[in-house]
Amino acid sequence: MVRVIDIPDALIATQSKYNGAAGRAFLAALPGRAAEFLERWGLRRDGAAFHGVCALVLPVVRVADGRRAALKLQPVDEETVGEPVALRAWGEAGAGAVALLDHDAATGTLLLERLDGRRSLEEVADGRAAVRVLAEVLAGLSSVPAPAGCGLRRLEDVVARMAARAPGAMSALADAEERRLLADCAAAVREVAAEPGDRLLHWDLHYGNVLAGAEGAAGGEDGSGGEGETGGLDHRERWVAIDPKPLAGDPGFELLPALVNRFDAGAVRWRFDLMTEALGLDRERARAWTLGRLLQNGLWSVEDGERRLEPEQVEIARRLLGRG
Repeated sequence: MVRVIDIPDALIATQSKYNGAAGRAFLAALPGRAAEFLERWGLRRDGAAFHGVCALVLPVVRVADGRRAALKLQPVDEETVGEPVALRAWGEAGAGAVALLDHDAATGTLLLERLDGRRSLEEVADGRAAVRVLAEVLAGLSSVPAPAGCGLRRLEDVVARMAARAPGAMSALADAEERRLLADCAAAVREVAAEPGDRLLHWDLHYGNVLAGAEGAAGGEDGSGGEGETGGLDHRERWVAIDPKPLAGDPGFELLPALVNRFDAGAVRWRFDLMTEALGLDRERARAWTLGRLLQNGLWSVEDGERRLEPEQVEIARRLLGRG
């Protein structure tokens, strides 16, 4: 008998919005798929489900050895197909990503180590401490070369598609300054496009995608630990990256989420400087790749029917271009 699971309304909404008929088919298959993998991998449910934009995550226990884990159910698409490849590579390098315990290529289903889903860097009150931790995690991930021959997306292909779409997007924007900003972002990425890099990139490392280890902090239930260089976070606490959308490329393309999430206009420059220093990046190349990421987001906004860019991203572009 198929074990019924509750599918959150928010997941239904995002799958319908972004994936259309394919998303609705994925949702319809979810109860049966959950039951299949609970049985196949010898798992039992162990708490309420979590979800993001695309995936449903069930806390589980592996019956054979009692190990606590997380069953991640998601569609297979160009973003998720590389996730197990990246997690294996980071796991072999000890690079700070969630551990992959099992994987089914046909459905994209993953069995992952259990982390503390209630505690992410979003909840760390000290913004500077959160940026430092995120930078350390990102430095570890981007130190790993992208595995060859695994079909990972490549930054050079992303750049080529952006270049083809940029002229039309610029003409669609209603504001002349924003058209100039987008043109300057396109010009900046052209300067570095010939050297797209070969590191294994997460692509979506914002504060909500860095979770505390399941064992919690040594300093107490609030995870604050003792005071120190990380501004109230315990040095011994383990913070782990989840939910990569992997591609091979230059680590400078990774910095924007740390600037735009938990947005603070006055923090843009010091966050950017901290990130480039932690990753050992050339500042000008990193600036160009970050402007390229802003170009990508701008193109998506226009393709979604918007005629203005998001204000936070406009402000970041201005500051990186020395205009704010």
